[in-house]
Amino acid sequence: MKDPRVKSFGPITTAHLFDIVIDLEPRLEIGEGPLGRRILFGAAGGTFEGPKLHGEVLAGGGDWALFRPDGAMALDVRLTLRTHDGALVQMTYGGRWITPPELRADIADPVRRYQVDPNSYYFRTNPLFETGAKQYAWLNDIVCVGMGYLVEGGIAYKVAQVV
Repeated sequence: MKDPRVKSFGPITTAHLFDIVIDLEPRLEIGEGPLGRRILFGAAGGTFEGPKLHGEVLAGGGDWALFRPDGAMALDVRLTLRTHDGALVQMTYGGRWITPPELRADIADPVRRYQVDPNSYYFRTNPLFETGAKQYAWLNDIVCVGMGYLVEGGIAYKVAQVV
């Protein structure tokens, strides 16, 4: 029986915020710990482009990824964005990258990984933002979702604001 407190108020909708490409440094193997294998994928730079903002990804952030024993990857990302007009924006997100076992060899292959269809794996994130820049203060109050995929030299995401 449906709980009478549950309300119907329409579907969850999104609006495109930006596309981002993050160039990565060579990975640092932190090693096997109590929760799984930790690897740092350091950000070397990159770009982002959307209808309301665009600019560059600054070097120095990264993903302190955790590879769980079941093969899933848990993301823990911190990045700094610089908009085209010089504002700094902190972008943080967690997420999950679930690669089916039959695709793991292709994803691990340095050549074939870019040929794997991103629709064949689950790579989702939940970006949040923080900034002191008045013109981008609206970013402090939104929640986003992202879909990730591999690109040569790094990683990319399509990021949408939940409206």
